[in-house]
Amino acid sequence: MLAMTKINHIKTLRNHEDVSINEIANRAQVNWRTAKKYADEEQVPKEKQMARKGMMYEEHWGEIVTDWLIEDRKLKLKLRRKNKTIFQQLQGHGFEGSYRTVCYFIAEWKEGKNNSEEIKDKNSERLNHPPAEAQVDFGITEAVKDGKFIDVHCLVMSLPYSNAALTVPLPGENQECFLYGLKKIFERLGGVPRKLRIDNLKAAVIKARDKDGEAIFTDEFLQFANFYRFEIQACNVRKGNEKGHVENKVGYVRYNFVTPSPIIESYEDLTNILNEKLVQDRQRIHYSKEVRIQELLDEEMNHALALPEEDYPIFKEMKVTANKYGEITIDSKKEHIPKGYNFSYLHLVLYWDRYKVVSPYGEILHSDFRPYMNKSRNIPWLSIMRAWASKPRSVPYSRYNPYLPGRIAAYLNIESLTLRKERLHWLINLLINHDMEEINERFYDLLQHQPERISDSTSHPYDVDWSKYDLLQPSAKEDGEQRI
Repeated sequence: MLAMTKINHIKTLRNHEDVSINEIANRAQVNWRTAKKYADEEQVPKEKQMARKGMMYEEHWGEIVTDWLIEDRKLKLKLRRKNKTIFQQLQGHGFEGSYRTVCYFIAEWKEGKNNSEEIKDKNSERLNHPPAEAQVDFGITEAVKDGKFIDVHCLVMSLPYSNAALTVPLPGENQECFLYGLKKIFERLGGVPRKLRIDNLKAAVIKARDKDGEAIFTDEFLQFANFYRFEIQACNVRKGNEKGHVENKVGYVRYNFVTPSPIIESYEDLTNILNEKLVQDRQRIHYSKEVRIQELLDEEMNHALALPEEDYPIFKEMKVTANKYGEITIDSKKEHIPKGYNFSYLHLVLYWDRYKVVSPYGEILHSDFRPYMNKSRNIPWLSIMRAWASKPRSVPYSRYNPYLPGRIAAYLNIESLTLRKERLHWLINLLINHDMEEINERFYDLLQHQPERISDSTSHPYDVDWSKYDLLQPSAKEDGEQRI
């Protein structure tokens, strides 16, 4: 297989310069068939299939040896058959393979494949922006999920010609997230920009572009660009103005659509929220062309590339080794893999949100969400409520009010400022030793130990109105008050 840089060169000659196959073969100094293959055929990454090969697996010999090994494990070590004995006995049944083939199979079996159940787990230039040219960049914001803050990395793509923008919120800025985000943006857009300008993202760039040469991109990003047929434009080092349009769009999205932090159920939920807001935003009039942004975008899409019919899989595959505790490192965090230490190496397949670990023989040992999918930060309720206690009138209008759990929100949603302040002080005392989630879960139990109010007799959802019970029985008036 040719180097990815050479494949990218062939694709560029074919798709952007309309060079013939013969001329490509001469320029690239490759065979005509090779030039034809890489110029007109798509190179899509595929996961390696760890299929078992050889006569021990494809015929019945492996099953026979497995049965013998399981039988022998029940006996003392000195009574078990040696590899040579097993080979000789197989020959007596018509086996035509070599002794080395049998030894390899036995070694694999002992490593943990077939007996895994029995073994325990071991001055800026003004840029011209023709249609269908885009810029991309990440912007970090936050959202609230399950009552906690999560960091969100929004991949934003802007189209300077129409001033339209699209975004996909992601948990990180690694290569899998970057390529997945671009793929989803292309699908939302319904086409592919002809040129894509990026800065020195680690997910796409190995060596930044300098004055003396061009940027060097990762093979995975070049393969992705070849599949979707867009041209890559790299910015110079420390020249953010070369993609100033998307820099501004990142801030526009952050301050208009995700401030204050929205409450979400998932990244897909936030993607739909932002997409809806950006679609509505395209009804604005362009700042200089005096035409609706949506109309300009529709015009721009006539110049864009068509989406490929074939789906492009986004993943990264690597070999890893488990330590003696059966742990491997994923996203700087150690994850336990059942039976991981039983194998000399493992195949780790990373997707943008999940991962799976596969044995050398194709068995999926473990699959789960990537560690950063569960990374969150507690909302600083103690300091927030201390500020509220000094100004109880601000509670309903605070940016943090929507994040209150349901029971706590109802408990503080009262008109009496004096009573609200007392309740805030009670919650502050609880927050010293409990978190907000625990208080919400044990709310009714904790409420029973709430100290009596000194002032204000305003009723609220968790008070008992004793006067209603007093009216059911005769009572005398004493000093103008009802006697209980």
